[in-house]
Amino acid sequence: MYGHGHTPRSPEAERSRRWFMNKALLAGGVAAVATMTGCSSGSSDTASSASSSGAPGGAPSGMPSGGPGGGGGGMGPGASQVKYADVVGVTTDGKVVGDLYTVHSTDVSTDALVKAAQAFLDGLSSTERKSCVFDIDADEWTAWSNVDGYDRKGVRMGDMTTKKQNLGYALLGKALSADGLTQTRGIMKLNAFLGDSNGGNQKTLTEGHYFFTFMGTPSTTEPWGFQYEGHHVAINYFVLGDQVVMTPTFMGSEPTTGTYKGEKITLFRQETTAGLAMIRSLTAAQLKKAVSSQSNGNEDMKAGAGQDNLKLAYEGLQCSGLTSAQKTKLLDLAGVYVGYMNEGHAEVKLAEVEKHLDDTYFYWMGETEDDSAFYYRIHSPVVLIEYDAQAPLFYKGDSTASASASASADSSGGGPGGGMGMGGGTPSQEHIHTIIRTPNGGDYGVDLLKLHLENDH
Repeated sequence: MYGHGHTPRSPEAERSRRWFMNKALLAGGVAAVATMTGCSSGSSDTASSASSSGAPGGAPSGMPSGGPGGGGGGMGPGASQVKYADVVGVTTDGKVVGDLYTVHSTDVSTDALVKAAQAFLDGLSSTERKSCVFDIDADEWTAWSNVDGYDRKGVRMGDMTTKKQNLGYALLGKALSADGLTQTRGIMKLNAFLGDSNGGNQKTLTEGHYFFTFMGTPSTTEPWGFQYEGHHVAINYFVLGDQVVMTPTFMGSEPTTGTYKGEKITLFRQETTAGLAMIRSLTAAQLKKAVSSQSNGNEDMKAGAGQDNLKLAYEGLQCSGLTSAQKTKLLDLAGVYVGYMNEGHAEVKLAEVEKHLDDTYFYWMGETEDDSAFYYRIHSPVVLIEYDAQAPLFYKGDSTASASASASADSSGGGPGGGMGMGGGTPSQEHIHTIIRTPNGGDYGVDLLKLHLENDH
């Protein structure tokens, strides 16, 4: 075991504890449910179906469908966490494709990243540090969630001094690209905007309800990593020497547009426009293969939290037959997601994606107008990307909504509100979930860590 952290509770005990907490929140009425903004549900062998029995492991009686019990977009009472030691990764049929990843030098330095991580940890009190440091192979890796009311471990940004927060942002600044940091901060701000537009006084719907945990000890030679997590953000960042794996990374927002403390924020435009550019580049024959006969549903994401051993067959158009221009558009689209990582490491990852381009599949559900709510997927042996436009749950795009002086809705923002239906509204670009994963054991650096332990220790 690496690091000097503590061993977390068993997944079973953790789920039971969270179920009890969520049931207590539900008993508090509508305002409490608002702190548990739901996530998309998808099917896989690892997700247990939500029940109405009220027992741990199933959604409490009265839990709206598509809420925290959903398996695809966010882990909750009805989702099943995979222990780190049992992570196989996303596969097409349960069988891992071998020889995809190797321990090697990328020639992209991680020195500044390591120093920033050390500085952040050194700035914490002994109690704070103990609360957020785990072993490199801890189950805490797989315990992330998109749900805002999820009971997280680690150090909470809102509980730290401004100096400590700035050290945390400095770490994110070294780990992420400029676009990645802007995206992450924008999601945090719109989370607070959502809270303010729903009356405020909700601890989970603030800028501060985001947590750091560390696995292992920051090092230029030994494996380590960190997790930054909260509502609509879950960044898993594994480091081994100068190799970096930043998956799974979940990013989403509701709403995707808003003005917070005088700053106008618009998120997921690149993901939306690059997706439309890709689908519109296809011929009629290609579209027949790429576009599903299903219409875009409310919750289509498959590879969200709790889906670490998801079995997902390839669907859609195989990209070996794309023209050069079409392949460029596909790489541009993948590059939006990969590009939230530090620029040098993003180039390394995108080269890996390009290497397997002929084995990549592009899949689409929904319409293709500028304002359409749609779903798409890029899937290959080394990357899985999902974009899912969902129904707004709590934000109705009403400029007259109750909001504090620090938040105001754009008059042009917002789609039809799903209200308390937790998925009962009309999908809109005002509620978007995305995820990027590294299939076949790449997530959390699982395969790299195994190779490191086998060959170097």
